[in-house]
Amino acid sequence: MHLRSDSFAHGARIPEEFAFGRRGDHGEPCVLSNNRNPHLAWRDAPRGTRSFVLTCIDGDVPGKGDDVNKPGRTVPADLPRVEFVHWLMIDIPATCDEIAAGSCSDGVTAHGKRAPKGPPGSRQGRNDYTGWFASDPDMRGDYLGYDGPCPPWNDALLHRYRFRVHALDVPALALPDAFVWPELRSAMQGHILDQAEIIGTYSLNPAVR
Repeated sequence: MHLRSDSFAHGARIPEEFAFGRRGDHGEPCVLSNNRNPHLAWRDAPRGTRSFVLTCIDGDVPGKGDDVNKPGRTVPADLPRVEFVHWLMIDIPATCDEIAAGSCSDGVTAHGKRAPKGPPGSRQGRNDYTGWFASDPDMRGDYLGYDGPCPPWNDALLHRYRFRVHALDVPALALPDAFVWPELRSAMQGHILDQAEIIGTYSLNPAVR
């Protein structure tokens, strides 16, 4: 299989229109961005494919939050890193081979999108902004579907966002509403025929190239 995007090249920076946060026009370290989902298209799915799963995961999130977004401090590049889920979509019909830019997310929705758009028949799971905003009364809620990059603005590490499409041998996965990544990962076991990946990068730290 092959996965590509008209929104960014493999290994290149993701444009800020596809991010949750961007640097402000007046020097603010982070303001809300357009939060549009990027364009994705795939081909050469194996024979027997009955549905697709789409995921986007940042594996470069600081494992400790002591320095995160703290003025005068820097998140060290060598700090242990963990995953942060940005997008989970399942039950994408086998006839679908493209997601248009902005078709599933176009703007930040406080408290999370209730019914994110997607290909007919598809379902979208909970991303990790759900936990990130859990203590913020102005933003907390269930964040479903795509919500883009917003890494710590003082992180010394360039974050990599792995968009991956999985071809499955089943038409649908038996998962609850608002499912999460561990549930999806378990449900896909033994059903993946092939997969493809494209990586985009993003940073809010002007010192990171």
